Amino acid sequence: MLKLTDLSIVFHAGSINEVRALTGVNLHLSPGEFVSVIGSNGAGKSTLLNTIAGVFPVTQGEVTINGQDVTGWPEYRRAAMVGRVFQDPLLGTAASMTIEQNLTLAIKRGQRRGLRRGVTPHLRARFREALAQFGLGLEDRLDARVRLLSGGQRQTLTLLMATLAQPKVLLLDEHTAALDPATAHRIVTMTNDIVGQTHLTTLMVTHNMKQALEMGSRTLMMHNGEILFDFTGQERANLTVAGLLDMFAKVRQQELTDDRLLLADP
Repeated sequence: MLKLTDLSIVFHAGSINEVRALTGVNLHLSPGEFVSVIGSNGAGKSTLLNTIAGVFPVTQGEVTINGQDVTGWPEYRRAAMVGRVFQDPLLGTAASMTIEQNLTLAIKRGQRRGLRRGVTPHLRARFREALAQFGLGLEDRLDARVRLLSGGQRQTLTLLMATLAQPKVLLLDEHTAALDPATAHRIVTMTNDIVGQTHLTTLMVTHNMKQALEMGSRTLMMHNGEILFDFTGQERANLTVAGLLDMFAKVRQQELTDDRLLLADP
């Protein structure tokens, strides 16, 4: 469903500010696979999601979604194929619009929009049914402006908006990091329920090691723009949060050692 082949991203190439954000990344996600991605700050996690979404142009390599080479496609062309939830609940919704208007835009993502009526009775009924499953009462507030919602309610709405049109790939960029623990737990449960029901191919970036090991069936560890480890099956099942932290520590220590070698006198 999602295939990245020898993917590299270089910012400010050829200048003193050159940054290699991704280097030779190869990754394949089967239909319905749920993969979590961990790594330190600057590891390339968010760059990976942005590149899949079409935000950043590819320096080298290919991005294939559902068998279609989308490497040269801009972000708007990939919109119908890629759903996304950001860390900041404010980014995924239009604050001045109502809940039903936001959902209507989401369900029509990537489609041609003529002068037809936007929110139909059929759509309104569908929205009520979809919102009711979350138990937040949002199905009775379809005419409410989104700016009046709490952060958790907005993130719930964003999650629904990202999945309503059944994209080929769902990208979750630390989508619980800005929420309080109770709300974060609720969003995690919603995520598992939605992905489980729709069998969406999902790539989730997180700093939460517990989430990384409990959500989905595969965990990647990135560092310096590369995928260092790809844990699946029994190997992943045997991993613990302490074990992951120990791996992080070893990777960072090796980086420090390499730096010292570079700085050492010949």
